[in-house]
Amino acid sequence: MKITTEADFPILSDKSKETSIKYGIYNLFDDGVAAPATFIITPDGAVAWRYVGKDIVDRKTPLQILERVEALVQ
Repeated sequence: MKITTEADFPILSDKSKETSIKYGIYNLFDDGVAAPATFIITPDGAVAWRYVGKDIVDRKTPLQILERVEALVQ
């Protein structure tokens, strides 16, 4: 797998908290921020895969996320 810094798909950064609230990951740990989470959304808007951390430091690595994307598009 080739890792690149240029993604050919959109990546969301949710500064307004609007999306994290809609996806149910805002303030899960009573800390006033979104839980670390990754969602892979299909072109038609369906959630193909998601990972929500069990605590504030529980995150998938970029490689793990790219592997999941690759598995979904095969």
